[in-house]
Amino acid sequence: MKNAIVLVSGGLDSATVAAIAKSQGFEVHALSFDYGQRHKIELDAARRVVASLGIRHHAVTAIDLRQFGGSALTADIVVPKDRDLSSAHDIPVTYVPARNTIFLSFALAYAEVVGAEDVFIGVNALDYSGYPDCRPEFIAAFETLANLATKAGVEGKQHLKIHAPLMQLDKAAIIRRGTELGVDYALTLSCYDPQPPNIACGTCDSCQLRAKGFAEAGIPDPTIYRPTA
Repeated sequence: MKNAIVLVSGGLDSATVAAIAKSQGFEVHALSFDYGQRHKIELDAARRVVASLGIRHHAVTAIDLRQFGGSALTADIVVPKDRDLSSAHDIPVTYVPARNTIFLSFALAYAEVVGAEDVFIGVNALDYSGYPDCRPEFIAAFETLANLATKAGVEGKQHLKIHAPLMQLDKAAIIRRGTELGVDYALTLSCYDPQPPNIACGTCDSCQLRAKGFAEAGIPDPTIYRPTA
């Protein structure tokens, strides 16, 4: 089996991507990050997802992005609620500066160590909150960089491919695909402002997109939302 690094946050998208990588025959090395995020309990969801998929390798890496702040997820900034996402074109304050660049750089290092030529990430260009590091051009640019950045790449021993299999899927299509692959979405957590143990706010951008996806997919939403949501 070929090794693959899969970024697993504990959310809906990354759980689906992990299942896709497994279905393609890869030996998955899951990689999650404790980066100072306010929704740190997503790491519990990541562990649940990894265990449920029978993934044997799971690294959780600590990076303190709270030192920089600049985001509602890493600083004392209020998480936006009840935004009209159909007319929102700005980059919201939940954007974490350069987060996917940082995460993929760690994945690149991990891939070189375990001899993986494949990295999977759950970015999406349709149902997303407007983050610049979720676009196809970003993924293409990072893949070019990745193959210039390592000893294995320069020596011709590794040609890294960044897989973004959800890029052109909306949330409903993602949920249908994951359901086909046996993903238990009750184990996942997408909320930016949850309450322990796994209660979602129901009104942040991520919760809205998640709820909309289940409704459009015609699949019951297993998420536990706050009673006021």
